[in-house]
Amino acid sequence: MTKRILILCLMPLLAGSFSASSLAAEDPAGFKSLFNGQDLSGWDGNPKFWSVKDGVITGQTTADNPTQGNTFLIWRNGTVEDFELRLSYRIVGGNSGIQYRSRDIGNWVAGGYQADFEAGKMFSGIVYEEKGRGVLAKRGEKTVVGADGKPKVVGSLGQSDEIQAAIKNEDWNDYVVVALGNHLVHKINGRVTSEVTDEQPEKRSASGILGLQLHAGPPMLVQFKNIQLKRLKPEGKKRMVLVAGTPSHAAGDHEFNAGSLLLKRCLDGQPAVQSSVYLNGWPKDPTAFDGADTILLFMDGGAKHPVIQEDHLQQIGQLMKKGTGLVCAHYAVEVPKEKGGPEFLQWIGGYYEHLFSTNPHWDADIKSLPKHPIARGVTPFKIRDEWYYNMRFRPGMKDVTPILVAKPSDQDRQGKTSSPRGPYPHIVAAKGRDEILMWAVERPDKGRGVGFTGGHTHKNWGNENFRKLLLNALLWTAHLEVPAGGVQSSVTAEELQMNLDPKPQQK
Repeated sequence: MTKRILILCLMPLLAGSFSASSLAAEDPAGFKSLFNGQDLSGWDGNPKFWSVKDGVITGQTTADNPTQGNTFLIWRNGTVEDFELRLSYRIVGGNSGIQYRSRDIGNWVAGGYQADFEAGKMFSGIVYEEKGRGVLAKRGEKTVVGADGKPKVVGSLGQSDEIQAAIKNEDWNDYVVVALGNHLVHKINGRVTSEVTDEQPEKRSASGILGLQLHAGPPMLVQFKNIQLKRLKPEGKKRMVLVAGTPSHAAGDHEFNAGSLLLKRCLDGQPAVQSSVYLNGWPKDPTAFDGADTILLFMDGGAKHPVIQEDHLQQIGQLMKKGTGLVCAHYAVEVPKEKGGPEFLQWIGGYYEHLFSTNPHWDADIKSLPKHPIARGVTPFKIRDEWYYNMRFRPGMKDVTPILVAKPSDQDRQGKTSSPRGPYPHIVAAKGRDEILMWAVERPDKGRGVGFTGGHTHKNWGNENFRKLLLNALLWTAHLEVPAGGVQSSVTAEELQMNLDPKPQQK
């Protein structure tokens, strides 16, 4: 009994402490490690300056090996939007900092918000904007950055010297960065050092890269460990995660990366949306799906579908149980019927089954659309794509609503452009039948799912109706109200040529 009382009495004290050793020992709910303690996997920096020594990230310059400008170690596994970051740092000489929501300028250079710290006694804990507006809040200041870009002090967080006195010289300190909307907070060793509300829309950043700085100047050493990230729910917004597959086809086809980036740009105009894109395959970011309201999978499927690899099926399944939305586009609707098929029936209401479904290239003539939020603002259109049909749907189409319906010609049903080549007797025998090319489902877990079989041909994203269908679907699956005229967006011919996958080299 005495021991138990002692432990209970000590718990508030332990909870209030925030040392490097406690960071290493605990695994706070929602926090994921961004550093494996062994190498720089997931991080990218100039190897002349960055390495892992004794299990910690180390940046170092010497008299014989100086950096000509500030250089950064950049986390490549994702971007950060609304989050809390915890890490421990140690610095000997010089100046450093933590870049967040920043721009990747190239050649290991970044610009944007920085949680500053140094070996001196002036800058540790301030909010600084690298290659931007400079100091946004000094240590001990609570500021509002106005529309003119000038910080105004609106409160005090304590005396700068007093806060500095709690920062250990040439020893490990704990840094916390919290970014939620336009509100930024820095803490060192449990003490709030600075706080900014950024009210300059054209300059503030809501998303960007995360990086660690090695400052130009005299020789210095900076080290980092216990790097943990927790994504925070955006205030008044829904989080959408777009996952693009790896290149697989000739130029202009299966442009998963370019297509996803186009969709993100269109979504960025929606005030209630926060979107993140993961390119070239399944996210390596351990926080990728945290807090997601809906997910888009736009990637190759079949037996190599990323969702059925490793523990991904279980990972997505846990999100579905929480009511997360799911949109699968084009090849991503195909999964093996034994592994993935049962789950897709549950999550999105149907899937492409090999040798049961078919995938010819044909002109789908959409003559009418249903009264459904996904169809808002969409008018009848005709477009050529690799439109899949004869999906394997839930028995009796339970809770499945067709969104796009078109009638393939008898010639299209022969499957001369299908893979494997047709004809498939059961497809030919259904001549004259309307086929479902896009559908939606509402799940018992309150989640929503959508299957969209188009998306093979990249230039089709230039078609307003084609594009609007998927943008509307993303809003609908995130439980956002789709505008009466649908999601408004525009895509230029030049934008359709951006971010295309490199053409494969000729053998």
